[in-house]
Amino acid sequence: MTSLLAISDLHIGYQENRRIVEELRPASGTDWLLVAGDVSEKVADVEWALRLLSERFAKVVWVPGNHELWTHPGDPVQLRGEERYRHLVKLCGDLGVVTPEDPYPVWDGPGGPVTVAPLFVLYDYTFRMPGVATAEEALALAYDKGVVCTDEMFLHPDPYPSRPAWCSARVAETERRLAACPPDLPTVLVNHYPLVREPTLIMHHQEFTIWCGTEQTADWHVRFNAHTVVYGHLHIPRTTWHDGVRFEEVSLGYPREWRPRATPPGRLREILPAPHAAT
Repeated sequence: MTSLLAISDLHIGYQENRRIVEELRPASGTDWLLVAGDVSEKVADVEWALRLLSERFAKVVWVPGNHELWTHPGDPVQLRGEERYRHLVKLCGDLGVVTPEDPYPVWDGPGGPVTVAPLFVLYDYTFRMPGVATAEEALALAYDKGVVCTDEMFLHPDPYPSRPAWCSARVAETERRLAACPPDLPTVLVNHYPLVREPTLIMHHQEFTIWCGTEQTADWHVRFNAHTVVYGHLHIPRTTWHDGVRFEEVSLGYPREWRPRATPPGRLREILPAPHAAT
């Protein structure tokens, strides 16, 4: 049966993860694959993985994670911020991979039709711990605890003055596009970060949640008629429900995270047709 499948956080800089990606294959020649970010921090690796997957799946949809947006010192491509993102979008266009800059495709397979909306929305330090009033206070707490995202060194917001400013610009543009979607079709919203705060509440280091999303998207799953929200970033693969909407965290994660799990690594999550039982 044709399926709409998803995975994220491939992190193919790890050879074990790269081998897993080499083994990813569709069950049907008409399967689509959603890739919810963090393929790699190096452009050549992103191109290798997306080329491989686009040759196997009928359609591949990609959204950027924070790692793709890093200007890593080990990457020959030293573009920063918006310019780096646009470079990746152009790369995807050459491969036939759908990005947040393309028209949203409609999945007409089992469980459809639905509008598949790839999103690029960042974070703005609003997923703060209780009692923490400002972004500055939240950052100071994270630094004090030694729980600091590498984005603070490698993810540059150029030409925006800050990552929150870039986030706000992306929120405004994405809201405009989602509002223009056909109102009679449900959506599958695909973003690297969870659109709501609740999935981050089980994270061990709550100081880290400020790098995990924005409160500005908290009602999007309701406002924009979401059938399912697909995300990654947290490296906690699971299914949750919020306001009756299914949220799928679909990350592979780092080898040290997936090795202890009972489920085989690299299992593609079926988004549509919806599984009978959430797992």
